[in-house]
Amino acid sequence: MKKTLWIGGELRETASYSELKNPFNLEFLADIAIADHQDVLSAVESAQKAVTEMAEMPAFQRSEILEKVAGFLKEDREECARIIAKEAAKPLKAALAEVDRTIMTYTFAGHEARRIHGETVPMDAAPGGQGRLAFTVREPLGVIAAITPFNFPMNLVAHKVGPAIAAGNTVVLKPASQTPLSAYKIAEYFHKAGLPAGALNVVTGSGSKIGDILMKDERIKMITFTGSPEVGKYIRENSGLKRVTLELGSNSALIIDDHVSLTEIMPRIVSGAFAYQGQVCISIQRIFVHENLFETFVEQFISETQKLKAGDPLNEDTDISAMITRGDVQRTKQWVDEAVRNGSGLMLGGNYEEGIFAPTVLVDVPLSEKVSCEEVFAPVVHINRFRTMKEAIELVNDSKYGLQAGIFTNDIHKALEAAKKLHVGGVMINEIPTFRVDQMPYGGVKMSGMGREGIKYAVEEMTELKLISFKMD
Repeated sequence: MKKTLWIGGELRETASYSELKNPFNLEFLADIAIADHQDVLSAVESAQKAVTEMAEMPAFQRSEILEKVAGFLKEDREECARIIAKEAAKPLKAALAEVDRTIMTYTFAGHEARRIHGETVPMDAAPGGQGRLAFTVREPLGVIAAITPFNFPMNLVAHKVGPAIAAGNTVVLKPASQTPLSAYKIAEYFHKAGLPAGALNVVTGSGSKIGDILMKDERIKMITFTGSPEVGKYIRENSGLKRVTLELGSNSALIIDDHVSLTEIMPRIVSGAFAYQGQVCISIQRIFVHENLFETFVEQFISETQKLKAGDPLNEDTDISAMITRGDVQRTKQWVDEAVRNGSGLMLGGNYEEGIFAPTVLVDVPLSEKVSCEEVFAPVVHINRFRTMKEAIELVNDSKYGLQAGIFTNDIHKALEAAKKLHVGGVMINEIPTFRVDQMPYGGVKMSGMGREGIKYAVEEMTELKLISFKMD
């Protein structure tokens, strides 16, 4: 199978292609087009040509296109899930859940397209403002460059393309090199739904080369990126006056307070730690447990983790499969071994077989270890103890990241203290930090990024506010 670029509403051949392989069994999947400099410029030009048509398209038409895409996803739910499972090694049940979320994301985008609005401004509230009527409107920015990661190849594309189209923008999409098939499938759906040619373009190839071209092109009005902090910082520093939103990951923490009943919540905590091999920005990486519950918690956590089944992502009962690359397996092994050498207790896992890294549980980890202070992005969790809620909050905040954090507690005062003092973009009370529904505002502080996703909030990022004032007399 060969996958060509999607530019200007048509397939476009390129001079070179690269092999895409299944991360689990290294089976050949497709030859993927590698865009050169001119291909990327052509995609931007195509998007620019469609700017006026998209900006003038009535809201109900943009909404109907998005709702049709959601409908196509419903019809092809199983096929789309298998695409994700093959190219990303995401277990099939997790891939199906991602398709369901993608349907919701485009549905929300369709709703939001119909209710983009401004507000009236009371000009006479200030001296000299009397006799004037003023209101605001929101207008699309123009061409938006969207750069997406491998871990949610359909839903994170939806979180960028959905609000961009809802707001009347055009898009140049650069999907992750390991997961281009999902992006090309979505482009196919938008074309079938009647999106104007050029409103969505998909280019694949070198992320650094394509990214540099997009950053330098003045026709690009905004870059929305999900990926590593290093790349995000580079984009922010080299994009000039373009608007930039960044979601850069985390080492999400969970606090378990004293007197919490563990039995009911333990399966959910384990799921939040190891779903999709821990390759989730808000995957639980650090768990801080009150010292009175520590031993019990560790015992129950390990017992629940041992129920997970590893294997082929296309098997319906698989919970854990291969990491995205063999190189990530080696990196994870190095980080875990280093933590153990420096005094951490290895309670479970720490080994791998081919591309599958076993779910790994560490205890009493020095917070300077990479498995704690960096984003491990692997099925690795560490569990440390604390005495007071003040200490627990300080431990969570002792991080360069700040995406989401969770706390389980029966004390409303401690819950509110955590809500106020945790320096993160989202605090989940009596919930894991891995919780997300697609209409909520989502984003981080510190090295976790800037700006917010969640359809309504992304639309605000992707539109310009204009003031219109009438002098009445």
